[in-house]
Amino acid sequence: MRLADVRTPFALVDINRLNANISSMGARARAAGVALRPHAKTHKSVEIAKMQIEAGAVGICCAKLGEAEVFADAGIADIRLPYPINPINADRVIALLGKTRLSIIVDDMSVAQGWSDTMVAAGTKLDVLVKVDVGFHRCGINPAAADAADRVAFVASLPSINFRGLLSHAGQAYHAASEMELAYVATREAEMLRDLAERATALGAKIDEISVGSTPTARFIDTQMGAPFAPTEMRPGNYVFLDRTQTGLGAATVDTCAMFIAATVVSRPAPDRVILDSGAKTLALDGARGFSAMPGHGLVILPDGIPDPTLVIERLSEEHATVKSTMPTRLKIGDRVRVLPNHSCVVTNLMDELVLADGETVVGRIKVAARGRIS
Repeated sequence: MRLADVRTPFALVDINRLNANISSMGARARAAGVALRPHAKTHKSVEIAKMQIEAGAVGICCAKLGEAEVFADAGIADIRLPYPINPINADRVIALLGKTRLSIIVDDMSVAQGWSDTMVAAGTKLDVLVKVDVGFHRCGINPAAADAADRVAFVASLPSINFRGLLSHAGQAYHAASEMELAYVATREAEMLRDLAERATALGAKIDEISVGSTPTARFIDTQMGAPFAPTEMRPGNYVFLDRTQTGLGAATVDTCAMFIAATVVSRPAPDRVILDSGAKTLALDGARGFSAMPGHGLVILPDGIPDPTLVIERLSEEHATVKSTMPTRLKIGDRVRVLPNHSCVVTNLMDELVLADGETVVGRIKVAARGRIS
């Protein structure tokens, strides 16, 4: 089947680029001597998770229990939830423990105690890491706090808790203004974890794992190695598809991005306006981030495969993408373009399936099995 025969809009995944991205990140992790545990929220696909594991990943991460349930039912044997799960979900966690090796994070001592009490009552154990705030200021304990090491040691001492170590997410990397600042974020992430690990170890905590993760900082993993308590695991997610934000942060080029939205011109109401059939329900509303300004809701790629930055997707309605043409364009009604989304992860969650392509040929379709699993 030809791509031209698939009705737009749809999510197109270049199979060759997907395979290359999976392979290259696996090679990077092996070269650094760390385990690779990709975050599956990017693709929400059992097939792609299995491709990553076949390429050397030790398991996957999931954002929510609902995602983990889908992947566990599909036979994924090692799943980590780097998200604060409350003990109110104990029934679901215990059910998952019977299907997969599950680990979670905590950043609150009462929650940690709650999980310990729950696991004692259930007669089982749960793998737990302490989430550390390395600068993003979302979740995690403050590593500079006077009691930070005591908190880690407390979690490590709890009965029926199998304490694994420390986990961080340097999400501030997505707001870096330069390559140098991005490298600094990665360096400081490792330094803060190392310092906390040393202090917690002095209090009796046994730390086996130091887990870091983000696609923008992944290319600096080798600079994080070499010292005591260096990372043992990396958790990039977006790297399988990449997107416009990753190009803006130097983690990708348009030629390495694997996911695009195929769209059709449905109206040309003015010389400087083009309307595509890919609105907010297709492209999502996330803006692009990068070292310089990246206006618009995606990068338009012309039918000949050439990106055209003079076509700015200035507005999304539910089903319309309003494109401002800052230079004369020959696009006409019926022409098909590709749009490189600003953020591929949120686009995936809008799709029932991903269309795999080799050149202009459809070679398969992948079900987005964990779509909508937000709890």
